[in-house]
Amino acid sequence: MEVVIRGATAADLEALARLLALLFALEPDFRPDPARQRRGLERLLAEPGGRAVLVAERAGEVIGMVTGQEVCSTAEGGPAIWVEDLVVDPGARRGGVGARLLAAIEAWGRGRGATRLQLVADRENDAALAFYARLGWRRTRLVCLHRRPAPPTAPAT
Repeated sequence: MEVVIRGATAADLEALARLLALLFALEPDFRPDPARQRRGLERLLAEPGGRAVLVAERAGEVIGMVTGQEVCSTAEGGPAIWVEDLVVDPGARRGGVGARLLAAIEAWGRGRGATRLQLVADRENDAALAFYARLGWRRTRLVCLHRRPAPPTAPAT
């Protein structure tokens, strides 16, 4: 059956949250939280300006997804695309779906003038790292860091 890559809609939210649960179950830095993931997806879909949520669909079923967000890169002197949430249903893997999703998000970014795509992957996910390497993605020497912002302080009275 043919796989179609298309933009996600609100009707896809449950399928997308299911796919994100699969992805986050593999990544120790994240935890599946369907309500949280739905909120994030709703926001991406509601503010599409520099954001894209693409799905792979076969026979009416969402079997994969990828998201991309435009950032302004001072290193590039213009737009770059932050690629996230690439995941393909386990039963649909090894059929080129992931590569097609990445090609589609790259085309979307190219249409926005992006000269670089970037993503982070779990350093222990050898299968994912080998997949990206086969598609021409290269490791950098950068380390991904994060922190949660401190809560706002109450104004002095």
